[in-house]
Amino acid sequence: MPFRITTSRSYDRQRNRTGLILSASAILLLSAYLFNNLGWRQASLFLVGVMAGVILYHAAFGFTAAWREIALTGRSAGLRAQMIMLGTTVMIFTPLIAQDELFGIPIRGSIAPINLGVVCGAFIFGIGMQLGGGCASGTLSTAGGGNLRMLVTLVWFVIGSVIGTFHWQNWQGAPGFNPIALSDKFGVTGGILLSLLLFVLVYLTAVAYEKRKHDDVIATTSVTSPSLLRGPWPLLAGALALAAVNIATLVLAGRPWGVTASFALWGAKILSATGVNISHWAYWARPDLNAALNASVFHDISSMMNFGIMLGALAAASLANNISQSIYIPARSLLASVLGGLLLGYGARIAYGCNIGAYFGGISSTSLHGWLWFAAAFAGSSVGTRLRPWFGLR
Repeated sequence: MPFRITTSRSYDRQRNRTGLILSASAILLLSAYLFNNLGWRQASLFLVGVMAGVILYHAAFGFTAAWREIALTGRSAGLRAQMIMLGTTVMIFTPLIAQDELFGIPIRGSIAPINLGVVCGAFIFGIGMQLGGGCASGTLSTAGGGNLRMLVTLVWFVIGSVIGTFHWQNWQGAPGFNPIALSDKFGVTGGILLSLLLFVLVYLTAVAYEKRKHDDVIATTSVTSPSLLRGPWPLLAGALALAAVNIATLVLAGRPWGVTASFALWGAKILSATGVNISHWAYWARPDLNAALNASVFHDISSMMNFGIMLGALAAASLANNISQSIYIPARSLLASVLGGLLLGYGARIAYGCNIGAYFGGISSTSLHGWLWFAAAFAGSSVGTRLRPWFGLR
């Protein structure tokens, strides 16, 4: 009886076909479960997460690579796309948040104190981004696409988040100022205009820096052979699509998109399952977080959106025929993932969030802590970029 030797190409096709079937099945089943048991809103937020995963993967819209590119080459397309994303979001966020209520649910922005905790946490997070290989959303989408190194980063991200909750109380007395939102100080119109001015300043500074380095500027629409289903997408498309994701989250959940709080919750639940009592920690003693600790993870909005991101990224990687198949991680790269994950998790907890919750959500809410987070994290990212060669990273 003749036999057929499976070729590498046919194996790749089969692996990606399997990934698409598994991701699509999981998305359908979990959507149905959430809709039937927790309502249309929770199911919708999960699907928003799925779309975020597709967008992050197909647009390769990462905060980590964009900031590293500035530090190494001076190319600024990624950073400029972020300014477009923020500008689009703030124009819609600000009047919505000013209403205090939307469709019967309270609505609020991501507003936090301006203190040393934000500076230290964001700086640590920035270093972790470059060592771990991704930010919060980037870690989820790349791990969802099958990258084993990023799965390691995610595990240690969770561990670092739990350590951050243990030390959370120690950072509450950090010197600083009370929360300041531009829209509170200058009204809706003033908050929007001042925010747009800051975006334009960053955008034009990035353009000038890139021109000085290269005598030209790469457009945010530049991409080779774009495809809606298979990618890649232009950075501009990713920026506008992620703005839509955050706006949809605000409308459905009553608050901006967040990622890393659920990492702390996952780790806390695992610790609790092993018999460790953490309910007396100051972080988890707060009523809302204590309730989350004792409830099913399916009730947690961030968790559902994060599961959606990973499944959406898996579906996108499958459609692009690009599910990672490498299982080898060099020792130094593995060490970078461990250290990077710890720094990411710890930094996010003491800085009131990550690149999504503090940077994207904070700045879009006209909160000045978001700008402080951006400056400190960008500085940390520049340091982390220069540490990468020590770990054998490109």
